[in-house]
Amino acid sequence: MLAETVREAARRFGDAAAFVDPDGTRLSFAALDAGSDAVAAGLAARGLGAGDRLVLRIASTSRYVLAYAAAAKLGAVTAGVNPVLAPPEQERLAELAGPAIVLTDGAEVDELAARGAAVLETGSATAPGPSPADEGRPVAIVFTSGTTGLPKAAVFTERQLRAVTRIDTGGVWARRPGEATMATTQFAHVGFMTKLPWYLQRGHRMHIQGRWRARDTLAMLAEHRMTTVNAVAPQLALLLRVPDFDSFDLSAVRLIIAGAAASPPALVEEARRRLGAPYSVRYSSTESGGCGLGTAPDADDEEALFTIGRPRPGIACEIRDDDGRPAGTGDVGELWLRTPSAFAGYWRDPAATAATVVDGWIRTGDLGRMDERGLVRLVGRRKEMFIRGGYNVYPAEVEAALGTHPAVAQCAVVPRPDPVMGEIGVAVVVPRDGARPPTLAELRDHLAGLVARYKLPEDLRLAADLPLTAVHKLDRATLTRQVLATT
Repeated sequence: MLAETVREAARRFGDAAAFVDPDGTRLSFAALDAGSDAVAAGLAARGLGAGDRLVLRIASTSRYVLAYAAAAKLGAVTAGVNPVLAPPEQERLAELAGPAIVLTDGAEVDELAARGAAVLETGSATAPGPSPADEGRPVAIVFTSGTTGLPKAAVFTERQLRAVTRIDTGGVWARRPGEATMATTQFAHVGFMTKLPWYLQRGHRMHIQGRWRARDTLAMLAEHRMTTVNAVAPQLALLLRVPDFDSFDLSAVRLIIAGAAASPPALVEEARRRLGAPYSVRYSSTESGGCGLGTAPDADDEEALFTIGRPRPGIACEIRDDDGRPAGTGDVGELWLRTPSAFAGYWRDPAATAATVVDGWIRTGDLGRMDERGLVRLVGRRKEMFIRGGYNVYPAEVEAALGTHPAVAQCAVVPRPDPVMGEIGVAVVVPRDGARPPTLAELRDHLAGLVARYKLPEDLRLAADLPLTAVHKLDRATLTRQVLATT
């Protein structure tokens, strides 16, 4: 699916830019097709063949895309490793994939292209290409974030990439090159690896930042008149904190899409007001191929501020109890997803696959409740729950309420041991105004009418920022260590 999409995009969109690197270098759709043919020939000369794994430990630039497309043309499988991880972490993930070739520098892609072009010119090799009918052929390995344990390697086949494209766009090709968009995650993320085919089908011109910076992002949105802001919630919070935010012309923005991390109600309200656009929360997982639930752009405040919406078309979700049976309306349980975009399994790990996929349903590990309208509210991950005096406390539920306090810009709740209650909640707050931070008493008063008394935090830490993982999710493990270290 990916290989044929690259070729068809070249035919339809030709010399229009598909990717713009941080240094301004442009890769057209035609150059992506021809260049990936050359890289494929170079990889084949180094022994990469159908079914082999290519590991990319390189920066997210057009070179990454060339290598990924080249591997697809050979019938090989690409595993992307986030380059912001520490070298030992990168090495562990690379080993997990059992690679035939590992690329650690973008210059290697240039060398492969030069070598492959020479091979193709001699006529000793032809542009490769697997059978488009082989829907079960693995194309990509995407590593999970590892926020609740060791990362696992999720496998996606041609079939799942096609399903992702159908869910996100209906599979409809653009008639002409599309609008400018921005890469907001590393390319090793599921949000790029499984969605590249439909980016190409839409003819998007994707601008790549060397390193995500809030002010640079605002400048790019304004300069290229981008209509959609794609980001994770912490990135949006940072955008809104740029001192001269209002000096940027963001009048072209028509929609805000936020996924990968929870969106506090106060953030949704502020982003909608200051960007003048609806805010759609998206919920998914690596295992679901980046497809799941979402709030409607025209949602009422109850849906937009406090839920993750409903399943997107073609996707089903249920809240189930500990025995795997459907929970009652309003009851807390684990969120299960069923989607045609679901991963094919973890690479060479049938036990982990069986624990995650049950009769075609993905056990997400996230806890939530569904109301009578079919809207889902997340209350946290199963492993994040703590017990205070015999009562279960779900941090995400408390954080959603805490985030409605006007003095709170960002917040998180983590547990710490207590000799009487077993565990108590510690609120870590980034204040909107550092000179006038909220007190614990003020926060507890605010929460008193929103959550049960036993859920109220009993300690407060003020912070300039919250620690984030490599994919901009809250790093709860680091935050918990920081809190415990100062207790």
